[in-house]
Amino acid sequence: MFRIEDVIEKVEKNRPEPNIELIRRAYMFSALHHRGQKRASGEPYLVHPLAVADMLAEMRLDEVSVSTGLLHDVVEDTLIDLDTLRSYFGEEITHLVDGLTKIAHISNLSKEKQQAENVRKMVLAMVTDVRVVLIKLADRLHNMRTMQFLKPEKRARISQETLDIYAPIAHRLGMGKMRSELEDLSFQNIYPEEYKRLSKEVEVRRPELDEALEKITKKIEKGLTENDVPYVEIQGRVKRLYSLWKKLKKRKLTIDQVYDLIAARIITPNDRKNCYVALSVIHDIWTPVPERFKDWIAIPRDNLYQSLHTSVIGDNGQSFEVQIRTEEMHHVAEEGVAAHWKYKEKKLGKQDEDESLDELRKTVEKLLLPLVETTDSNEDSEDFIESLKLDLYPKDVYAFTPRGKIVQLPRGSTPIDFAYAIHSEVGDTCTGAKINGRIVPLKSELQNGDVVEILTTSNSKPSRDWLNYVVTSRARNRIRHWISDQQRAESIEIGRKLLEKETEKFRISPKKMLNDDDAMKRIANEYGLGRAEDLLASIGYGKTLPRNVLAKYLGAEKFAELDPEKRKETRLETGMKAVKKFIGLGEDAIIVQGVDNLLTTRARCCNPLRGEPIVGYISLGKGIVIHNKNCRNVKQLMINRDRVVDVEWAKSDSQEIQSVKILATTENRTGMLAGITNAIAEIKTGIRDARAKISRDDKGLIEVTVEVFDKKHLDRVVTSIEQVPGVIAVERVNSN
Repeated sequence: MFRIEDVIEKVEKNRPEPNIELIRRAYMFSALHHRGQKRASGEPYLVHPLAVADMLAEMRLDEVSVSTGLLHDVVEDTLIDLDTLRSYFGEEITHLVDGLTKIAHISNLSKEKQQAENVRKMVLAMVTDVRVVLIKLADRLHNMRTMQFLKPEKRARISQETLDIYAPIAHRLGMGKMRSELEDLSFQNIYPEEYKRLSKEVEVRRPELDEALEKITKKIEKGLTENDVPYVEIQGRVKRLYSLWKKLKKRKLTIDQVYDLIAARIITPNDRKNCYVALSVIHDIWTPVPERFKDWIAIPRDNLYQSLHTSVIGDNGQSFEVQIRTEEMHHVAEEGVAAHWKYKEKKLGKQDEDESLDELRKTVEKLLLPLVETTDSNEDSEDFIESLKLDLYPKDVYAFTPRGKIVQLPRGSTPIDFAYAIHSEVGDTCTGAKINGRIVPLKSELQNGDVVEILTTSNSKPSRDWLNYVVTSRARNRIRHWISDQQRAESIEIGRKLLEKETEKFRISPKKMLNDDDAMKRIANEYGLGRAEDLLASIGYGKTLPRNVLAKYLGAEKFAELDPEKRKETRLETGMKAVKKFIGLGEDAIIVQGVDNLLTTRARCCNPLRGEPIVGYISLGKGIVIHNKNCRNVKQLMINRDRVVDVEWAKSDSQEIQSVKILATTENRTGMLAGITNAIAEIKTGIRDARAKISRDDKGLIEVTVEVFDKKHLDRVVTSIEQVPGVIAVERVNSN
């Protein structure tokens, strides 16, 4: 059980002249307003803010941070609002609590989007004050330690968010110890069976591993002593379960094949030359593994991490890793930015900042800058989360400019990512690249140590194809932004021409209408748009009909008087109906929300069936193309959100027939084709085509084209095929 006196004792030990009265007031305020509340475990809720405050005191953070830890849930979980909190504790603590408080429930947003908006809010807040994220990490860690009382599905959801967002943020800030615990706790909750299995495998080997580590550490101790190399401590460790599981899964290894299942760590006094001397001793004792040496001291990681890593072959032929670092480097590797934390408390009359604090702030800003660039107020929340995950991905590729500047990028990065990392204009005007003096394709993957030269021309522009192989969110967002701007400019011009053409039919001066700024803005506002350019873009995209815009401009009476069609069906509408009938799409099969009289066609790549989740994408000159929401092409097509429209299946009693291809993988034996076609016929489903062949691995591949009415009908067909003896797998085949 945590006590406030224990928290205060830690603060007094680690901070010069702390404002203890502030912490006591925060504790009393939190205790008062959380009174009567319980956690899922049945404990008083106050246990949680006390635990968070204790962690922050352990990290040697200032009394403002510790007080915020005590108060971080009062706005979210009690009747206290920010104004009340401000009146008691001032602007500084209120700003921190606000950054940690989830956005109030928004009924029109899904749970996933609300989660994304809360993460976006925290990211923006932590950039202005890094204490926001340090408090949030402490909050999340205590929740992860005590979540055994929650339902399994809730544990899995919170753990997945922790693994995707919070553990990588801890890594970004160099907080290795916290990151490790968050990852292992998340692994335990998301994959409980695999966690138990792997944990059992490691425990079975534990005596053997401990014995090997003891021999290794003793041999290192002897070697260092004989060579007069000073050291503070020699540690041995077994690889963390989550890290081990990732390696086993990614490389398809068994636990016996993992070279760094055990590792040794040498911690020397605070002189880096001791690290290099210790390295030479290690290489004298054991044979180093080629290409398994990394010098993170000479080139520190972007999260402040410094250490020498070398893999060597042990006495029994089993390789293992040795890490060598100074005492100070070890402290930073464990605690990250929190290891250096010292904050100027302007409100509390502390001393002025010194040079080291300036350096710390610059470092923190550098670490968090990519996350700021990821946040775009106009970006869809789901896209934001994906971009954030990309930015939080560990950066393992170190490339160089021709002048020797180091550029750090994620694995899989290309010269385009490199170009945008240098400057957005370099990326926009990139036409080619040289790696180590040789011209290479722009989709080439960069390797550690590559010297990259970007070739540019002033009239070059980004290509949509680049999105297929860029990795960094900075490059992806810039390319998307450029494409969006280009498409918008084209759409405004198309919209202008369409509106001019429509006004000419009514014998009205196009120039007069387009130059009537007040009228155009009024009409734009009626469509929920801000400016006349937005209205023209909407017409160009096909979201708004120029005829309807003209009706709003003229008024109903004058429009009816001048209408050349006299409300008769136009030839275009007749043609649209004919096209819909020809392609087998009922006139009212799909409803486009907020838009009428638009041609809709189903995308050939996914051929969506009635009942499946769908989304509409306006293709210039082709009407609205309907995709299955899970179609592999949707994400790339929907770069410009202005071209996305909400669509839904219309309620209809008529049953529309669609042809769908199904591929069944079977055992290679006679009668399989007959068995599958009979199973389909038994549920009264038409078959248009059926053919069979043998795969390279001696499996049967049977492709059947069936006639179905909707997704439920298709599911029945698939289930029927799966029940045929000898069928291994069944999947739907879409067109390319």
